[in-house]
Amino acid sequence: MSEYFSNIKTSATTIATGMAITLRHFFNAVNRKGDAGIDDADYFKQVDGLCTLQYPREVIPTPVNARYRLYNNIDDCIGCNQCDRACPVECITIETIKVTADDLAVCGKTSGGQQKRMWVPVFDIDVAKCMTCGICVSVCPTECLVHTPVADFSEFDLSNMLYHYGNLSKIEAEAKRKKLELEKAAKEKAAAEAAASGAAPAPKPAPKPAPKPAGNEAGE
Repeated sequence: MSEYFSNIKTSATTIATGMAITLRHFFNAVNRKGDAGIDDADYFKQVDGLCTLQYPREVIPTPVNARYRLYNNIDDCIGCNQCDRACPVECITIETIKVTADDLAVCGKTSGGQQKRMWVPVFDIDVAKCMTCGICVSVCPTECLVHTPVADFSEFDLSNMLYHYGNLSKIEAEAKRKKLELEKAAKEKAAAEAAASGAAPAPKPAPKPAPKPAGNEAGE
């Protein structure tokens, strides 16, 4: 019998303790936690209060050194393909077209002053495959490829996870390819003509008659 009442007492005490904790948080919810970011040393030392975020209007700030969604500034991209070769999951796809001599000014320079010599009609990043390792960012010579602080980019359609950063449309890319082919053909023709003109042997001058030996013809 004593054990029966002891169990009732323990149950009542447990319920009262739980309700006390619940009520304490309930009444403290009229206050709001501070705005310390998760990289702040005193983030977990903030006062009790309302901690539920009204997402997406409110979000927890991301750390400064966090690696999230990739972004490519195509105006600074030189089409070197280093990021594509370095990516361990092959989530980057690049296609380049060499710039013709008369298009160098149109292609422009990077923000660092480097002349761009490649059109980049295709620069696709499949962020659904990206593992945010940061290798592609570290090898980029112009620092045009960066990780952004955007951490929430879910989609209903998987095709929307493929980001396109190319600087030419399909029609423009085809026109640039044809222009490059014409330039190559013109250079090859000029080289062939130069080789042909240089290979023709120059006419040799007629040999001079050997001089007669000096002396008295009568004595000979």
